[in-house]
Amino acid sequence: MTKNLVIVESPTKSKTIEKFLGKNYTVRASMGHLRDLPKSQFGVNIEENFEPKYINIRGKGDLIKELRSLAKKADKIYLATDPDREGEAIAWHLGHILGVDPKDKCRIEFHEITVDAIKDALKHPQAIDMDKVDAQQARRILDRIVGYKLSPLLWRKVRKGLSAGRVQSVAVKIICDRQKEIDSFVSDEYWTTSVTLHEKGKATKFEAEVAKFDGKKLVINNKAEADKVVKDLQTATYQVQDSTVKDRERKAAAPFTTSSLQQEAVRKLNFTTKKTMMVAQQLYEGVNVGKEGSVGLITYMRTDSVRLADSAIASIRDFVSAEYGEEYVPAKINVYSSKKNAQEAHEAIRPTSILRTPASIASFLSKDQLKLYTLIWNRAVASQMANSISEVTALVISGGEYELRASGSTIKFDGFLKLSDKKEMAEEKTKKVPRLKKDVFLDVAQVNEAVQHFTEPPAYFTEATLVKELEDKGIGRPSTYSPIIQTILARGYIAKEGKKLMPTDLGVVTHELLIQYFNDFIDVPFSAHLENELDAVGEHKADKNEVLAEFYGPFAKALEIADKEIPIVDLPVIVTDIPCEKCGRMMVVKDGRHGKFLACPGFPDCRNTKPILNKIGVTCPLCGGDIIERKSKTRRVFYGCSNYPKCHFTSWDKPLNSVCPKCGSIQLERTDRSGKKLVHCSNEECELSSTKKKKEK
Repeated sequence: MTKNLVIVESPTKSKTIEKFLGKNYTVRASMGHLRDLPKSQFGVNIEENFEPKYINIRGKGDLIKELRSLAKKADKIYLATDPDREGEAIAWHLGHILGVDPKDKCRIEFHEITVDAIKDALKHPQAIDMDKVDAQQARRILDRIVGYKLSPLLWRKVRKGLSAGRVQSVAVKIICDRQKEIDSFVSDEYWTTSVTLHEKGKATKFEAEVAKFDGKKLVINNKAEADKVVKDLQTATYQVQDSTVKDRERKAAAPFTTSSLQQEAVRKLNFTTKKTMMVAQQLYEGVNVGKEGSVGLITYMRTDSVRLADSAIASIRDFVSAEYGEEYVPAKINVYSSKKNAQEAHEAIRPTSILRTPASIASFLSKDQLKLYTLIWNRAVASQMANSISEVTALVISGGEYELRASGSTIKFDGFLKLSDKKEMAEEKTKKVPRLKKDVFLDVAQVNEAVQHFTEPPAYFTEATLVKELEDKGIGRPSTYSPIIQTILARGYIAKEGKKLMPTDLGVVTHELLIQYFNDFIDVPFSAHLENELDAVGEHKADKNEVLAEFYGPFAKALEIADKEIPIVDLPVIVTDIPCEKCGRMMVVKDGRHGKFLACPGFPDCRNTKPILNKIGVTCPLCGGDIIERKSKTRRVFYGCSNYPKCHFTSWDKPLNSVCPKCGSIQLERTDRSGKKLVHCSNEECELSSTKKKKEK
């Protein structure tokens, strides 16, 4: 008979933990939630203190039956779901299904899947934290209220099948507001100029930027003004007015939280937030690393804390001392401050063993796993390394009535930058400026041509910057950032062009409707306040029902007014000159889950649809058809022939209307990481092919 039954959430995790615990333990996975609100009805009794009506999830019957059977045979049941509010709620639901009293010491938590962490958790079981359960239920009920009360309104007024979410609507508002800023932005012209100088009799040249005129900041508005400045600079006498040389220390960034990990993975690895969390989950739940077997490689990946355990800090410091030298270990432990409302009981994301260097386990990881693990390992180790020290030289130079400035830096001690990539090191190594004494006269090597600039509009949000914005504004929590983005993409409220996130026509129309009648509920400050209230419920500082009532009363009134006043919205329709081959009507452009497509306006009588062919003006080298832009299942852009499947020409790089000077094959264009466009030959055997060059390297 099984003495102990341990229930976790995922099967990968259950297999890893069962190997740790041996024959006296049976470990099973709940596969996430087993109970939830019904899909077919509202499921919340507003009049009875917002009492939720939970039902067993369809399709989970056999699993529930198995768990009940195992629970009857077990002497002790441990509920080991994830260490957050969602996990606490799943544990509570499991307790209900299996007849476990939530007051019993049945709940165990661990933040890493290692032998020591699991065995230590089993020594310290606790009762289920009902405050955390209440916080999760309050969030779930709030989302149900918004989804089930507001969505039918959108169906009636805008389009069938639409849905609205409490937090998702705020994210759409943020993106729509940014689009308005971009659309209304008026660019201003301005010019800059500089002078290349050197000390008399010395060969070292450096560039100084013109900063002031007659003691005031210089603003050059047009070419005429720029030409006058250049002319003045050509006859000026240059002398050093001030020269300073000082050391600048830079501290390493804090270990990763969920938010900062998603941002860096988007920026450095070109991962989506969804992919980042999927790969992180794999690293957390366990990977087979040879002799050790399956072991969790990182701590729990849903966290807003930057705290590291004392034992982890000690092991990192020992590793740094042995690997890089004592001078790379700071005299005092580096300490970082978490964001407001962070759950400090959690740790930051770190490797479970710093001795598992990326190089030592590279052969056991997939390409994506290794990339993300390396990012996490480097960040955790660097966070406990000494500061980098750069020598910064700053010069203030007079040139007649003009004041010029030049600055540069060189790294004296790399410190934590030892673990930085080449790009980061390049950013740290700015241009060199010579040490010059005050009052020294300088010779002019060249007065550089003035350069025209235009002020730039605000940048479009990317997944990385949207996550940062949501975190900074207090919208959502670590576990929700990625699902928020995936949801508004799937609903067609926003679209991605490259990395840019922008609202669709549907998103704009829906947003305008919501801000007119429900602005108070998707307002950023109100949403942040509501998040804080939900946190307070989890900390036993607020009552769940009071928080729900505070929201529901005004929301119900707004819903009633909106239903009476909102007219039926006609979404703009783009009619093309492409006839439907089935009925002859001119096809229209529609927004779908995977972007725009062509559809027959005769729906439902005619259901014909077809993809939009984005021709790039290049002829297929194989059959003479049109090369068109396509998208893979992962939404990555590639190029193919319009005659597919008859013609199988495809390329990740963009075909050009030019041929290789060596072999006559079509040329391709790709963009490297720096944004530079590179042209190469499509013939892999040609010496001008990038593929051949890679093979030779």
